[in-house]
Amino acid sequence: MNLANDGAMSRAIFDWDYVLWEVRLTLLAAGFFIYLGVFLLAHWLSSWISATYRALSAKEKVFWNMTITRGVFGVQSCIAGLWAMLIDPVFQADKVYSQQKWSWFNCLIASGFFLLENVGVHLSNIIFKTFDVFLVIHHLLALGGFLGLITNIKSGHYLPLIGLLLEMSTPSTCFSWVLLKIGWSNTLFWKANQWVMIHLFHCRMIITYHMWWVCISNWNDVVENMGLPYFTVFFMGLCALTIILNPYWTYKKTQQLLTPVDWNFSNTAMKNGSFGKLNGETGQKKRL
Repeated sequence: MNLANDGAMSRAIFDWDYVLWEVRLTLLAAGFFIYLGVFLLAHWLSSWISATYRALSAKEKVFWNMTITRGVFGVQSCIAGLWAMLIDPVFQADKVYSQQKWSWFNCLIASGFFLLENVGVHLSNIIFKTFDVFLVIHHLLALGGFLGLITNIKSGHYLPLIGLLLEMSTPSTCFSWVLLKIGWSNTLFWKANQWVMIHLFHCRMIITYHMWWVCISNWNDVVENMGLPYFTVFFMGLCALTIILNPYWTYKKTQQLLTPVDWNFSNTAMKNGSFGKLNGETGQKKRL
């Protein structure tokens, strides 16, 4: 293995001229279609291996696949956020104005994912006649915050990357929901994952306070760097996360540990094993 060549190749992935509109829009579209591909792959694999999935309603299947897609995105977000917070010397030196090519790449791919999430949520609300106000607000503010990076190319990337780090809870949330649906809520693995998830939601609140500290310590610089429209969206999102969303979700996940219920589909029976088990049989025709 040639480490020099590997390093050059990894740098080449991020080596774009991000000043160009076509580059930024292309990477946004790439993020959208990459995670749309993850969504479709989750559907195909789940249809093949899971009897539980095949028994779900269409609305629950959409939620299942979107949950898995969020879990995959959470891995990317966690790596990018931790790299900015703990490793990259440029972001350690300047938390307001700094940018890196790798941060541009990750933020634009993330913008594509948030666009996909908003399209999915709004189409689902229209088709299935539902409306989750917390989810809609969360997704709109996330999309608005990251689209601000596309229009304001001078805006620093540290705070958006730390915002991505808040997605650290999504892989555990994915495991929690899927295992709950297949009737494993009484297993030690589900309960251990739930404890990890609750801990990560508490970590989200600590990271949110860190974002406040960065903003308050550099208030005038942050407002000047972001510009008032972008800062307004960012500030609204940070307030919503701090005051409403993080505490509410932490409470609901803790409540779920004590009473394993899927409140997203409260009309569905959630008794252990009520949806069957994973089906690993070969030769059986799989369909929705």
